[in-house]
Amino acid sequence: MTRFALSLLIALACAGTAQAQCYAEYKAKKDAPLRLHYGVAQIGGACDTGSATRELAPRLTAQGWTLLQVQSVFGPEGLDQRKDSAGQYYLRF
Repeated sequence: MTRFALSLLIALACAGTAQAQCYAEYKAKKDAPLRLHYGVAQIGGACDTGSATRELAPRLTAQGWTLLQVQSVFGPEGLDQRKDSAGQYYLRF
């Protein structure tokens, strides 16, 4: 295997690992009666708010929730500081 091919394989493997470690903090609601929640979810696609919105909205909808907003995306270093705030919605969806 050439050095170039080996470098390419390593770069692709690292890119896949980075994507697997993306998380989004979001707000969602349910109507009748109105219920709101703040949550943290792992995102498998690109680590940006647009991709997180497209990925998370159907997950929430399937459980009767409506995504209001993806507030931010972050890596594993931001998980601990958000765990208490997300409560039961920490990595639930």
